[in-house]
Amino acid sequence: MEALQSWVSEHKLTSIGTLWASAIGASLAYSRAKTPLKPSLRLIHARMHAQALTLAVLSGAAAYHYYEKRAGEQGDNASPN
Repeated sequence: MEALQSWVSEHKLTSIGTLWASAIGASLAYSRAKTPLKPSLRLIHARMHAQALTLAVLSGAAAYHYYEKRAGEQGDNASPN
């Protein structure tokens, strides 16, 4: 798990782009199988799903970074004298 975290931290944009492309592909595959929509509408829905997922992941990453940084600052302030 630590190796995955270090790779993602080194390749942030690649990770987000891969997640976005995977979400579009999954949404297109799901909508093709379940709903009789025109291809243009499928693409619009897939983009919306991928953007929502990307925003959720970015929000989670920002929260993780904030709390990690905050915990590091508290650890520095609690050093014994």
